[in-house]
Amino acid sequence: MSGTPPGPKGEPLFGSSRTYARNPFRFISALERAYGDVARFDMGPMDTFMICDPTALERVLVSEAENFRKPDFQGDALGDLLGDGLLLSEGETWERQRQLANPAFSMSRLAGMADRITGHAEDRIAGWAEGDVIDAEQSMTRVTLDVILDLMMGVELDEQTVRTIEEQLMPLGERFEPDPIRFAAPQWMPMPDDAKFDRAVETLDGVLNDIIATREGSLGSDEDGPMDFLSVLLRARDDGEQSPEQLRDEMMTMLLAGHDTTALTLTYTWFLLSEHPDVEHRVHEELDEVVGDDRPGMEHVRELDYLEWVIQEAMRLYPPVYTIFREPTVDVELAGYSVPAGTTLMLPQWGVHRSERFYEEPETFDPERWKPERANERPRFAYFPFGGGPRHCIGKHLAMLEAQLITATTASEYRLEFLGETPLELLPSLTAHPRQEMSMRVRERE
Repeated sequence: MSGTPPGPKGEPLFGSSRTYARNPFRFISALERAYGDVARFDMGPMDTFMICDPTALERVLVSEAENFRKPDFQGDALGDLLGDGLLLSEGETWERQRQLANPAFSMSRLAGMADRITGHAEDRIAGWAEGDVIDAEQSMTRVTLDVILDLMMGVELDEQTVRTIEEQLMPLGERFEPDPIRFAAPQWMPMPDDAKFDRAVETLDGVLNDIIATREGSLGSDEDGPMDFLSVLLRARDDGEQSPEQLRDEMMTMLLAGHDTTALTLTYTWFLLSEHPDVEHRVHEELDEVVGDDRPGMEHVRELDYLEWVIQEAMRLYPPVYTIFREPTVDVELAGYSVPAGTTLMLPQWGVHRSERFYEEPETFDPERWKPERANERPRFAYFPFGGGPRHCIGKHLAMLEAQLITATTASEYRLEFLGETPLELLPSLTAHPRQEMSMRVRERE
């Protein structure tokens, strides 16, 4: 077993954080190509190991997950935003909340909601016409917000309230863009964008309070009441099993994490289909054969194999969550190297998904690589857009169902023609957003 893995030498104080902050995607890819399974670098004062070995990833996320926790390196901001919700909580709190949430995300429940997802997609494209120019990211954000508010909170909000939510997303995202000053500064030091961030959190707290107030008195019981996540939590609160603070944290986590990654998956899917008309044609052929003149529903999703491959390939090339972090609670060995407790581990979907070690021509958009016979040749954790193990994304089944139904509903009527410049430039925050507006022209299907 070796001691310290190889990696780039950084600057005094900042380490490699300034290089990372300029373009984390380029930085991750360069390290993966240069060092392979493991690379070590300093992220400001943080000793960081980047892990790209699928076997080591499986150990961290699945088989030895109890020895790794989510690190606290992002300071108070993420805690202020999401609190002790499912994304950040640990130990008994996380186990209790995950158990509460499971019924709301069960596949049996979601299958019964397919028509509602299709309905939200139909509502959002109802005003489109041949030649219109839309912002695809904004449109997909709107429809995925509609879905998460309906299926997980049991509400439908007016357009002004939805716009209010949307307006808070930019100052929230800006707070989590890589910043070498933040990496190097003590957590208590105030920064210029703190005030905007605090105002956005306060505004969203107000929206959530209004949503909770509208649902009071409509809860029923666990046997006959609605099973959206908010109803489940409100009943637990009334039974003394949920504090107001925990309820708020779960709803904020659901509101933000519940729509963002799916909206981005859809945005990148439309971009890639526009750039690859041959793939788009095959999607249309499959929709015509499987769905025909019907409304896309659960019975069709099971047969839309090629569409599923397209979405999987979009998440491979543009994983909305482009890296996740863990921290060992005990000294461990990974990929032949000693990793002390407390070391920051970077587990980069971006680097692994685009590695030549696991994918032939990894920069190429090729949905055919998801044919079972090809996919089965790759290591399990050569692809992990939803994480893995006990802490995998609870919403992964909902996300895939949404992506397939929204794409199928839209592509049955329209094509979207990308009008921006390529290649795409990405904006790193908690998730990977396009840096430019995703302007697309609406074309009616022939």
